[in-house]
Amino acid sequence: MITTLKTDISVADICKGFVYNEYEGKGLFGLSGKLTIQPEYQRNYIYADGKRDVAVIDSILKGYPLGLIYFTKVAEDKYEVLDGQQRITSFGRYVTGKFAIKDSNGIPRYFSGLATDLQDKIMQTKLTIYICEGTESEIKEWFKTINIAGVPLNEQELSNAIHSGPFVTKAKEEFSNSQNANIQKWSTYVSGNVIRQDYLRIALEWVSKGRVDEYMSRHRYDDNITELKTYFTSVIDWVSSVFIDIESEMKGLAWGEFYESYHHKAYVPDEVSDKLHELYADFYVKDKKGIYEYILGGCTDNKLLNIRIFDEPTKKTVYTRQTNVAKSKNISNCPLCAMGNDNNKNRVWKITEMDADHVTAWSKGGATEIHNCQMLCKVHNRAKGNR
Repeated sequence: MITTLKTDISVADICKGFVYNEYEGKGLFGLSGKLTIQPEYQRNYIYADGKRDVAVIDSILKGYPLGLIYFTKVAEDKYEVLDGQQRITSFGRYVTGKFAIKDSNGIPRYFSGLATDLQDKIMQTKLTIYICEGTESEIKEWFKTINIAGVPLNEQELSNAIHSGPFVTKAKEEFSNSQNANIQKWSTYVSGNVIRQDYLRIALEWVSKGRVDEYMSRHRYDDNITELKTYFTSVIDWVSSVFIDIESEMKGLAWGEFYESYHHKAYVPDEVSDKLHELYADFYVKDKKGIYEYILGGCTDNKLLNIRIFDEPTKKTVYTRQTNVAKSKNISNCPLCAMGNDNNKNRVWKITEMDADHVTAWSKGGATEIHNCQMLCKVHNRAKGNR
């Protein structure tokens, strides 16, 4: 890869023809149309928080260096930003009046309201830019390398860079657009940051069954994302039809995996709702998130609910009671061992060799209270299961 250092390009030069798409959160063009600020492989603009964007302008006004910026040369007199698009978009947005900074008195100042000398200082600031020329693979590898520092690219942002093309462009338009009207519905079930590609990542994980990069590579040059959208919508529609109640614990669950495992089963939404309310109200259910897979799986796997266990005082009390009775009758203090005919029929187990067990299983209405507690040897407790 060939690199050429440029130190004569100013902020004013970059801001000529600057275009920012507020709807998509993208800085698109600059340098009189010669520069594409956000090529397909770049992440969305994430500095619009009133802190990082303001810090860029403060740095310029205080004469602090903005750091190295990298462009790639894609054609004669045509460039793309390889690294630095957050900084470039920040000063482009400021110069075009998209946000204000505060002066020493705490008064907001838009660019148009700054003193002329301060405007000139911003516009005349020279940037340190390397122009890079090389093959696509060389450019992408360099892009990954220089993004190790600073705000690192997350997994999906790196995948977008590696597999850039029409598929990524269309996928980002759908799943990385914070203005998409569907986001509010999706956010009930999907966690993460739209701008940081988290929703896109989830959609790709669902449709690819976890093989995201393989899927993106196969579809890189597709000019539609029909399969991706259809599958994602199918999962969301299925979840919302089975679970008619909306709870905060639904966000971020493995709905794609649940869909694959359970969408062929029939559910009665009203009955599901009743069971959901019952489990939410149950004091002994510790893991509310596990309720959803528990219901989908037919209410059989109690481990998903992390049922509250018997406390130590209860276990010691029950152990002492059982052991005293067992010694008086010369039988095992494990009730199941005592009913057997092997060598453990008369064995008195230590408390560390026993587990607390529900006499009536929790799933059958048994409470996690002392009157429903018995101590079993570990072998029998694990064999007893949910009977």
